Amino acid sequence: MEIDFEHIKVIGFDADDTLWVNETYFREAEERVGNLLSHFETPNKIDQELFKMEMKNLATYGYGVKGFVLSMVELAIELSNGSVSNSIISHILDIGKEMINKPIELLEGVEEVLKMLSREYRLILATKGDLLDQERKLEKSGLLDYFHHIEVLSEKQESNYSKLLMHLDIKPSEFLMVGNSLKSDILPLVNIGAQAIHVPFHTTWQHEKVTDKETNGKSYKTVESLTEILKYFKLKN
Repeated sequence: MEIDFEHIKVIGFDADDTLWVNETYFREAEERVGNLLSHFETPNKIDQELFKMEMKNLATYGYGVKGFVLSMVELAIELSNGSVSNSIISHILDIGKEMINKPIELLEGVEEVLKMLSREYRLILATKGDLLDQERKLEKSGLLDYFHHIEVLSEKQESNYSKLLMHLDIKPSEFLMVGNSLKSDILPLVNIGAQAIHVPFHTTWQHEKVTDKETNGKSYKTVESLTEILKYFKLKN
């Protein structure tokens, strides 16, 4: 089924890896921590154990850099049987601070797309993660003025989106979501009767990956770049 763009009134955007680079910094941090802890385990094993630690802690810490850093510290203690040095712990904390203070690198065409669509549509930002961190990134991005509403969700599931749309008095059939994650940005919206456009990012966190079975029969559009979505809208010059 094709997206009925004529009935779209509100467009939602994910933030991390849809508007700006994010996941790349986590992969870089994992590599650095793997090197720091290499005398305790192999890099591949460290990657595996770190992911398990993140999943174990997700309900407690939530998403974002701070939870990621706490998981790295806990892993260092566990892998070393409590013998990890203060120096290594300090290095891990520094990696987290560097991630938080990274400059915002907008993806290609982001401002052009938001500028054009905001003239004729109501735009909202729907992201998940640490509230303070996401607010900081949005402020640094220079994109704040394009959005009518900002929502930082603890999770991106069907119930979260349904509550958000109800709160903003938006009919699912009149809402389009744009994002890089099939699991978080696309499938939950399709399942509640909204429309969705998938803009893949070159790297995906393991937790966000889905199977072919999960996407089979689901109606959404995939584009190669954010600017490509403009061709589907009849925009005034």
